[in-house]
Amino acid sequence: MHGTIHREWLKLIKHLQTKVELLEGFQVIKELRPHLTEDAFLEIYETMHKEGYELLAYVEEDEIVAVTGIIMLTNFYDGRHIYVYDLVTKSTVRSKGYGEKLLAYIEGLGKERGCEKVTLSSGLLRVDAHRFYEKKMGYDKASYVFRKEL
Repeated sequence: MHGTIHREWLKLIKHLQTKVELLEGFQVIKELRPHLTEDAFLEIYETMHKEGYELLAYVEEDEIVAVTGIIMLTNFYDGRHIYVYDLVTKSTVRSKGYGEKLLAYIEGLGKERGCEKVTLSSGLLRVDAHRFYEKKMGYDKASYVFRKEL
């Protein structure tokens, strides 16, 4: 199942583009990124979009239930890959397979676009997310991410 785009999912996965769609997606993203306001989200999205960022949503009964933000990148260690910035399922509908379907869609999209990998970063304290990525989706924990405030 992983890495293939199931036809029935295609009608449920939408690339968000209009301001209305983006703000609907923001309602889900803010569960993971509560520091963002709508204005900050839209401003940052514009910059990210110019760099190639795409925001996708899983829609169930006309409601966005999960979102993911992705970008295609190339570097020396992952080659051509899709990087997943965010993968968030609404807290009221978690454990229904929406995140799994979105991530599987991204894997299929990566194959279609000639990517070698899908990569992502997940906060150290997000143990449930790590279990999902490793046990359910087959991802390897390959590195730590280090950052320094400037």
